[in-house]
Amino acid sequence: MGKLSSRHLLGLENVPKEDISLILETSNSFREVLERQVKKVPTLRGITVLNLFYEPSTRTRISFELAEKRLSADTINFSTSTSSVKKGESLRDTVQNIEAMKIDMTVVRHSSSGAPYFLTQCMDSNIINAGDGAHEHPTQGLLDMYTIWKKYGKLDGLRVVLVGDIKHSRVIRSNIWGLKTMGASVALCGPSTLLPAEVEKFGCDVYTNLDEALDGADVVNVMRIQLERQQSGMFPSQREYTNLFGISKERLKLLNKNYTVMHPGPMNRGVEITSEVADSDNSVILDQVTNGQAVRMAVLYLLSGRKEDAE
Repeated sequence: MGKLSSRHLLGLENVPKEDISLILETSNSFREVLERQVKKVPTLRGITVLNLFYEPSTRTRISFELAEKRLSADTINFSTSTSSVKKGESLRDTVQNIEAMKIDMTVVRHSSSGAPYFLTQCMDSNIINAGDGAHEHPTQGLLDMYTIWKKYGKLDGLRVVLVGDIKHSRVIRSNIWGLKTMGASVALCGPSTLLPAEVEKFGCDVYTNLDEALDGADVVNVMRIQLERQQSGMFPSQREYTNLFGISKERLKLLNKNYTVMHPGPMNRGVEITSEVADSDNSVILDQVTNGQAVRMAVLYLLSGRKEDAE
């Protein structure tokens, strides 16, 4: 088994192709573990992992917790609602006090972009970014890529369309950097009000017309419309967004024959995607959830530096 070039996973921007390939290949080993009757291996026995979630999360938090337990790690779950953060304690003081209890790895989700990088400056443990502001969500990007790679056997040469709130989505950013590194062609599509300034710097094809974006694509990855954006006047109404950017069965005819529909969840059914599409044979939405376990097990294992075989 190879070794990652960094002891942290803060994002996928500038992560070398070799690292991403290693994570995807290692994920395959752990995906096989999840198919066993006993879904547990002793790989991280003796390692203590802190789950430091400053933002609400269901899928990512449960996925990391299960991944840690299935690797036999000891886990500590931090909740701001029952912590000294409510008393005004700073992020630095909080993590340094917890680390003094001998923590080996920290999984962090925070509303501030750059918080995981900040932790690398004041903690000795390996840091894994579970989502920071509108910056990145690397394990979601990796599990999306693994899901595509597992179906097609490659990423190079595929055309992937990312649809939704390009401006605020950390998932889209991680997908962009990872997919481009692995040789995929990436297109972005969303309302002009939800495109970031200087969007061309991503080096992707950019569309505000969904039909044009989907034409000839292999994969469409649909992002959740954050309904709070509607109050900000980012788009006139949910109905108009659905008409212009919603993924329907009719629109799928524009994709290549062996197409794939993805969504990182949670879904707003009937807004950005119809139930008919979400539950169709070409949808891999639930596969993404299962694959997320394998990818997070792989990331934890590789960053831990343990030499045991994943089997």
